[in-house]
Amino acid sequence: MSLSPVRRREILQSLRQGTVPDGSLDVLAVGIDRFATAIDEDLDAVAAGGSAFKAVRGEYGAGKTFFARWVEQRAMRRGLAVAEVQISELETPLHKLETVYRRTIEELRTAAFPKSAFRAVTDAWLYGIEEDAADAAGATEASAEQVDSLLEQRLAAVARQTPVYPMVLRRYRQALEDGDAALADALIAWLGGQPHVGAAAKRAAGIKQDVDHFLAMGFLQGLLAVLKGARHPGLVLVIDEVETLQRMRRDSREKALNALRQWLDELDSGRYPGLYLIVTGTPAFFDGRSGVQTLPPLAQRLHTDFGDPRFDNPRAPQIRLTGFDLDRLVEVGERVRSVYAEGASPRVLSAVDDAYLRDLASAVAGELGGRVGISPRLFLKKLVDVLDRVDQFPDFDPRVDYTLQVGAGEREEALRAASADDVEL
Repeated sequence: MSLSPVRRREILQSLRQGTVPDGSLDVLAVGIDRFATAIDEDLDAVAAGGSAFKAVRGEYGAGKTFFARWVEQRAMRRGLAVAEVQISELETPLHKLETVYRRTIEELRTAAFPKSAFRAVTDAWLYGIEEDAADAAGATEASAEQVDSLLEQRLAAVARQTPVYPMVLRRYRQALEDGDAALADALIAWLGGQPHVGAAAKRAAGIKQDVDHFLAMGFLQGLLAVLKGARHPGLVLVIDEVETLQRMRRDSREKALNALRQWLDELDSGRYPGLYLIVTGTPAFFDGRSGVQTLPPLAQRLHTDFGDPRFDNPRAPQIRLTGFDLDRLVEVGERVRSVYAEGASPRVLSAVDDAYLRDLASAVAGELGGRVGISPRLFLKKLVDVLDRVDQFPDFDPRVDYTLQVGAGEREEALRAASADDVEL
């Protein structure tokens, strides 16, 4: 894949910071091509109005975040929207679906719009409603009543369970028509699940409450309808780091697991056409005594037989990422080096040869107690640092002039993330 200078720079800058790039991940993907056919089948089904679920398991460093963003990238090529929500005990607990919905809206993006795309998508949807209403009336411009009638038709399924959603959308459109920017801002924030919207704005729309757990489920249904009307046939929603549930109090954990079970049931019932829900977690979450196994109905839904990794079923409800060994780590390093070399000194290919890549990968893993599987991010961060030095200094020889230094903070972060406790609290 040929990359533009801008995309190449963005990828390398993410790796310098030890984070996963947002796009163009095919150039770095190693070991996940075997999932491509099954994932594409799911995405095609979702784009056609179906729904799907996938649980992704893997130890720290196995590439769960990378895999999720790889799926998101494939989804956006099909016109789908994507959002990635990280579960946390205090800020985004899974059992409080209003917070998950709010984070979904904040993280929503499409191929055309970056994060926080909800308002842009909503405005595009309303514009399409107005155009379609005018066409149906055989006029250059539809009346407010005609637009409202078509809006109600498009959101009929949502209105049956959450009538407040189309009601506030109508009032939002009216605020735009009236040039009342403050009211429009407040109402789009309320529709996005933001708390603390002013009482005056709520009165203007005929509402009193904030978005709660039950409204959030209906609002997600409304979001899918708006996306479809704005030519985005579905949404890939990634719920990341669900293993944090293991560190919660028992009652909160049980509520969270039950919320996940409820989501799966409602996906099966057809309530969320166009939704692809992906959940990522560690094996301890799926198999341990403080995770999925504490709720048998959920455990049964997610159960998958794992044997020889060569014959893992990519269509199963739960798939596993087997993590990195030294060979795979070197292969990723080769790909990063190739990306870097496109816009750099020819020296990078000779000074940082395959043998050096293997030596550097072994050294980084050694700093982490020989645990190759948890070292990819740190290895790539150090590799880009070496490539930067080779590119900038003609007399720099990495075998002579570079000494690997892994800071205490870097080591502790990797080891801590890799050893999340499966402890009954």
